Amino acid sequence: MKHVQDTTTLYNGVKMPWLGFGVFKVKDGEEVVEAVKTAIQAGYRSIDTAKAYNNETGVAQGIRESGIAREDLFITTKVWNGDQGYESTLAAFEASMERLELEYLDLYLIHWPVKGKYKDTWRALEKLHKEGRIRAIGVSNFQIHHLEDLMTDATIKPAVNQVELHPLLIQTELREYCSKHQIQIEAWSPLGQGHLLEHPLLLEIAAKYSKSPAQVILRWDLQNGIVTIPKSVTPQRIRDNADLYDFELTTEEIERINQLNENKRFGSDPDNFNF
Repeated sequence: MKHVQDTTTLYNGVKMPWLGFGVFKVKDGEEVVEAVKTAIQAGYRSIDTAKAYNNETGVAQGIRESGIAREDLFITTKVWNGDQGYESTLAAFEASMERLELEYLDLYLIHWPVKGKYKDTWRALEKLHKEGRIRAIGVSNFQIHHLEDLMTDATIKPAVNQVELHPLLIQTELREYCSKHQIQIEAWSPLGQGHLLEHPLLLEIAAKYSKSPAQVILRWDLQNGIVTIPKSVTPQRIRDNADLYDFELTTEEIERINQLNENKRFGSDPDNFNF
């Protein structure tokens, strides 16, 4: 990985940038429009949103005003829990596409594994994929047992599993399982919602490379083969989070960061959520 636009190739041949820009909790309107434009100007080509973020319309405006051709971008959105089910997912997809002003989507994810719903939701994603409306389909917040259950009936396996992942929650078993099944792991909340940015080890490594702790964490993601989608609304931080290609962590440093793991979540537990 030498450049912000370098890609991984999903098992179906679709190329996905290793580094993306997340817009969770970024307000619709000017805030998300400017953040998306700044990210694209900084070299990001992957934008990750969701119906539940309520900012797909602003994301579309930011993309439109960036001046970058649609085919040069990788756009992800997600079907929300209340829309899960076969027909309702098809309708939710059309609504997202209208808000995003897109003819096709690069990646569509099931946002959470809603019990009794996600298999019907997946059938809808498979239909849309077969029709050429979505280039790749995947899931978010799925544990190993969710993936195993889904794949007992699926005709297309997930290309991506986007999960909470950071040095306090390194998800070793899930990563190994997904690697074995050619499912690309993607990290949301890669910076642990800011809780890691004053950690002594990360400060030590950051000082060695004249980088920030955030840059060290994101580099750790990339060197572990993890697609990562940091978010910020601060222009300089957006640019800094893409400045990851002039240093490389040693094997020892990666292992020291791995040792920070506490299996600690800052988001909800995929086995125990009620939304």
